[in-house]
Amino acid sequence: MKIRILFLVLSLVAAAPAGAALNVLACEPDWGALTRELAGERAKVYEASTALQDVHHIQARPSLIAAARRADLVVCTGAELEVGWLPVLTRESGNGRIQPGAPGYFEATRYVDLIEIPTRLDRREGDVHPQGNPHVQTDPRNIAKIAQALAARLAEIDPANAAFYRTRYASFAERWRQAIDRWTREAAPLKGLKVVVHHRAFSYLFAWLGIDAVAALEPLPGIDPTISHMTELLQAQKTNPAKMVVRASYNDARAAEWFAGRAGIPEVMLPFSVGGDDAAKDLFSWYDDMLSILLKGAGK
Repeated sequence: MKIRILFLVLSLVAAAPAGAALNVLACEPDWGALTRELAGERAKVYEASTALQDVHHIQARPSLIAAARRADLVVCTGAELEVGWLPVLTRESGNGRIQPGAPGYFEATRYVDLIEIPTRLDRREGDVHPQGNPHVQTDPRNIAKIAQALAARLAEIDPANAAFYRTRYASFAERWRQAIDRWTREAAPLKGLKVVVHHRAFSYLFAWLGIDAVAALEPLPGIDPTISHMTELLQAQKTNPAKMVVRASYNDARAAEWFAGRAGIPEVMLPFSVGGDDAAKDLFSWYDDMLSILLKGAGK
């Protein structure tokens, strides 16, 4: 009798995931938003950061470790963007499902081509990313590739709902394709626009749109802007003028405002991810918002 009861309990436990929502820990809001597009009500998504935080410097606080302990899947950027805190979460969670190499560990950058890969690694060059620029989410064509891979991973770890994820992906992929076509047409006036950036956070967006980031307010990646460096950039404006200063939602506004005021050009804040401002409510509205801000700043 005891054996039969034990068998029944084990059978119920094994069957539980088919009807239960997956627990997903997304390192950044863009991956949380993408997971919701692909998984709908089949996933409970906990986001480790917001678009108003510098994701390089998130603290591995107890609430995040607890979320990692519960997670069936972690969805992160990778390329060492979260190297200062994600390894702590996976290690301290004691959760074998989400360790590197396990099906429950997903890095978005593995599915796209990275740019700005450094030719040499030297800390004197600032906070460089050895594998390349990790901010791949700002090019919607990258989102399309990552969505396909993430949908496949969801189906792998939750095979009982594989057909559901395939259907959700097919719907998202078509809506996203149509959106990319529309965004490409709308953003055509931005091609060739020269800008100064705070940090090279939007390199993929600019590469897609043909925007030229002629300089960065940071003297080196990850190093706060200095008056001396920005004064040099003002001199460079005379021969290679930028038309706009662009900063991310998590950047302190003071440097961009200082430079823009002296250069006599607009200063704009782009939401770095979903939730970066009131208009960026999901992946689609986030791109709508970024392009609207850039077009307005450029006077288009």
